[in-house]
Amino acid sequence: MTITVGAEDKELSARLDEELTAFNQAATGASDEAELSVRATDDESGEIIGGLTGWTWGGLGGVSMLWVRDDQRGTGLGTKLMRAAEEEARRRGCDRMIVSSFSFQAPPFYRRLGYVETGRSEGIPGGNVDVHFYKPLGPVAAPAFQLAVVLDYPAGAAEDALAYEEKALALLPRHGGRLERRLRTADGLSEVHLLRFPSEDAYRAYLADPERTPDGRITARVLEVTEVHG
Repeated sequence: MTITVGAEDKELSARLDEELTAFNQAATGASDEAELSVRATDDESGEIIGGLTGWTWGGLGGVSMLWVRDDQRGTGLGTKLMRAAEEEARRRGCDRMIVSSFSFQAPPFYRRLGYVETGRSEGIPGGNVDVHFYKPLGPVAAPAFQLAVVLDYPAGAAEDALAYEEKALALLPRHGGRLERRLRTADGLSEVHLLRFPSEDAYRAYLADPERTPDGRITARVLEVTEVHG
């Protein structure tokens, strides 16, 4: 047997990761470990201005590293990165998150986001400590039911049809619905409404609302849509 001490050893790291992952999966029964990342880039330069790396495993999400460029600090970018990571963790079935932060880094930041300190590791250089945090994420939220509605108003009665549509849109909050965006053509004869409901059942309840009597003069095409992030 030979013991070798050195610096970075990619082959050794890969082997340890493989062996420990297999051991952990056998011990816990959780085999869904996956990497997690959130990247923020400047729209003009394409440069990275912040980011987060972490992982999810067996209902638990973890943040490994979080960084925001100096000129972006105080803009809320760090919060957006964390919220995006939490949302993705929920989507993967996680109901809890953990993160650690040196005392000279950002413990107050994590506390503001609802993370609770669970322990400390002493002995960090400079007389600092490593602060460990935990946060329950709650139940996994069901995906929203989203619609794009294309409306064509009659040329001879566009004003009356528009007045009807205003009344119909006013009923949305009653069923948990929300008008996220409204677009109108220059001639005022067509509109596109982007609607969001908490579920398809909520949308059906909106359609069945007794105060919502369809105006036969309006031609409507309803499309269920899904958000695409690329």
